[in-house]
Amino acid sequence: MALGCPKNIVDSEKMLGKIAQANLVITAEPDNADVVVINTCGFIAPAKDEALQAIKHALDCKAAGKVKKVIVAGCLCERLQTELFNRAAGIDAIVGLGQRDAIARIIEKTFHSDKSAAYLQAPSQTVANDRARLLITPAHWAYLRISEGCDHRCSYCTVPAIRGRFRSKSQKEVLAEATELAKAGAVEINVIGQDTTSYGRDLKIKDGLSKLLDELKQVTGIAWIRLMYLYPAAITKQLIETIAKSEKTVHYIDMPIQHINDKILKHMRRPDTKERICSLIENLRENLPDIVLRTTVIVGFPGETDRQFNELLEFIKWARFECLGCFKYYCESGTPAAEMPRQIPDDIKQQRLQELMLTQQKIAFEKNNERIGSKLTCLVDSVDNNGTGRGRFYGQAPDIDSVCIIENCSAKPGQFVDTKVTAAKDYDLIVKQI
Repeated sequence: MALGCPKNIVDSEKMLGKIAQANLVITAEPDNADVVVINTCGFIAPAKDEALQAIKHALDCKAAGKVKKVIVAGCLCERLQTELFNRAAGIDAIVGLGQRDAIARIIEKTFHSDKSAAYLQAPSQTVANDRARLLITPAHWAYLRISEGCDHRCSYCTVPAIRGRFRSKSQKEVLAEATELAKAGAVEINVIGQDTTSYGRDLKIKDGLSKLLDELKQVTGIAWIRLMYLYPAAITKQLIETIAKSEKTVHYIDMPIQHINDKILKHMRRPDTKERICSLIENLRENLPDIVLRTTVIVGFPGETDRQFNELLEFIKWARFECLGCFKYYCESGTPAAEMPRQIPDDIKQQRLQELMLTQQKIAFEKNNERIGSKLTCLVDSVDNNGTGRGRFYGQAPDIDSVCIIENCSAKPGQFVDTKVTAAKDYDLIVKQI
C-alpha cells in the first residue's frame, strides 16, 4: 500500500520491483495477504492520521487471522522511529527509508520470525538507484526522481529531518532511468525531487537542471517532460530560456510559494519576497506566454493577521494561477514554527482556507471558459466502455490537476490526440477529437 507524495510512490514502486525480483508473489488483495507492507507518509498531521488508519486496518485483519504479518515502511517510520510500535501495537517490523532496497529480505525474515524488529539507519549521503521499478502509475507516464532531501530549513517543514540533506543523482543515473522508463512505454516523465531547481548544486554543476533537461530531451520515446517542485528563488533566467527552447519540456511549472506577505515569508524562513515572486511570475509569463502555473500556499501560519491573509488573497486574484493547492498550517513537533507564539485557532484556519479556495475556484473556472474553442493536444489516460476518454493537455499534471474529458475517443491510453475544447465542466474541460 502506497501513501503520500510522488516521492513515496517511487519508493513503493522500487520496493515492488525488489519483491518481484525475489520471486515473492504480489497480491491484489492486501486484506488476505500473508504479509502487508504499508509505505507511509509522515509530513503533516493528516498524512500521519491516514497512515495510522491504514496500519490499524491491516492490524485488524491480522487479528482476524486474514493477515499474518504487518510491515510499516517509509517516512512515518523515520519520524516516529520505534515509538511507532507503541502507537500501533502489533506491527511486526518497521522499515526506514535507508532500508528500502532490503525490503524483500526483511519480508522473508519477518514472515519466519515471532519477534518484532526495527530496520532503521541514518539517511544515506547518496541517492538510491530507482531503476527496475514495478510501476503503479499507468505505463505511459512515470515519475523521475532526480534528487533527495532538502537543505532549506523552512520553519514549518519536517522533510529535512525525515529525508536528510539535499543530494543529486548523477546525470548518468538519471538518464539511464529515463531511458528505462521510455523503453517500458512512458511518453511523459514528471521530474520530481524535494527541490528540483537545486539539481546538480552539490555536484558542482552550474545550471544543473537546465543541462539535465538538454540531455533528457535526447531520450527516444519521451514526448513530455514536466517539472515539479521548483523552488521559486532558484528559478533562473537560464532555466526559463531552456524551457522556452525545449520541444519536450512542457510549459507547466509547479512552484510552491507558501505565502506572499514578507513578514510571514521571513518567519517561514523562505528566502523569497513579495517583490521577487511577483517579478518572477511576470517574467515567466512574458517569456512563456502559454505557461500554466501551479502553486501551493499555507494559511493560518502562526501570527498571520487578517490583513496578511487578505494580502495573500489579493495576490491570488492578481497572479491568477491556473492551479493552486491550499493547506492549513499544521503545528508539527520538532519544527521551529511549532514553538512560535500566536498560533491560529483551527476554525479561523478553516475559514481562510475556504475563502481562498473559493477565490481560486472562480479564477480556475474563468480560465477554463477562456479555453472553449481552442485546440489542445491531449495525452489519453483511459477510455471507458462507452468510448469516453480521460486525458490531459500539457497544463494538467497527473493525479493532482483537472482532466480533459474526451468525447467519442478513438485513441488508446498512452496515445496523443488533437482536440478542440467544446465546454467546461467545473475544473475539467470537455473536448472532442478533430
